Amino acid sequence: MEGMTEPSSPSPVIPPAPASPRPVRPVRRGARVWPSSFKDRLTERLPGPADMVRIMREGGFRTGLSGVAEIPVRREGLPGVSRTDTAVTWVGHATFVVRIGGLTVLTDPVWSRRIPGVRARLTPPGVEWDALPPVDAVVISHNHYDHLDLPTIRRLPKGTPFFVPGGLGRWFRRRGYHDVTEMDWWESVPVGGVEFAFVPAHHWSRRGPFDTCRTLWGGWVLTAAPEAGGRRVYFAGDTAYGHRFAEIGERYPGIDVALMPVGAYEPRWFMRSAHVDPQEAVRATLDAGAQRMATMHWGTFMLSAEHLLAPVEEARKAWEAASRPREDLWDLAVGESRVLAPRS
Repeated sequence: MEGMTEPSSPSPVIPPAPASPRPVRPVRRGARVWPSSFKDRLTERLPGPADMVRIMREGGFRTGLSGVAEIPVRREGLPGVSRTDTAVTWVGHATFVVRIGGLTVLTDPVWSRRIPGVRARLTPPGVEWDALPPVDAVVISHNHYDHLDLPTIRRLPKGTPFFVPGGLGRWFRRRGYHDVTEMDWWESVPVGGVEFAFVPAHHWSRRGPFDTCRTLWGGWVLTAAPEAGGRRVYFAGDTAYGHRFAEIGERYPGIDVALMPVGAYEPRWFMRSAHVDPQEAVRATLDAGAQRMATMHWGTFMLSAEHLLAPVEEARKAWEAASRPREDLWDLAVGESRVLAPRS
């Protein structure tokens, strides 16, 4: 990955800030002043001590390894694309290689075999690290360990452009990364021929025992300029179901493909505040007005109690029940790619 291009990161376009229902102490982190807490952005109550006691009493998040051999892996390499093509390749979990408008973008990159607290990776990364082209940008949805992986981040050059949620820039700058743009919901930044917009998600953040919701969380909408293909990709990150998807669709109409989580949803009483189930993932995709849905957040790490193959199997059923064309469900194998030609 030598010779990585380093497009400069201009200041984000900042809309008027919404009134906060609860005032919080502002904290200067980097060039901007952020609130000391984003708990006012929560749309669901987070699990508390009583919930943790109950989940342990019910057996935790145990699921067997039955089905591991059936998780599809197709490490076929990255397809050739032009500057006006848009391609997505599923590396595993929430990691995609997105090539759009002539840029190569990584989403929540995790190439590690292990992350804290869970069993080792079930399937290998769909793309070998050394096979990556120069990376033009990295987008991070939030700071949970399965989405922000320090060993993988350390493999990227210090000049790599990172686009991260508000308050999270300090984590990168402390590790020597200097091209870091922190963004609030609904802010956008142009990079080359692509607009990077940070959008809401129904989730939360925590990296340690004392930093719950001190940094923001969200998803990303990448939009190529008409001369760069004109395609629009929505990376949902980690999210529960809620009203934000319709808002995203209203602000960013014509989404070509939604990269949507479908796994880590059982037991439902515990997970519903943080993760969509497959039926909700399809509903969220439709709410956002996306033509296609690419499944993610399954088949890589064991995070919950559903059967390993259930997320993609249930997503297929929900897609069919919604009377959507089968070719518009991108239930990708690990390492598989799909390519969209430029808009006509």
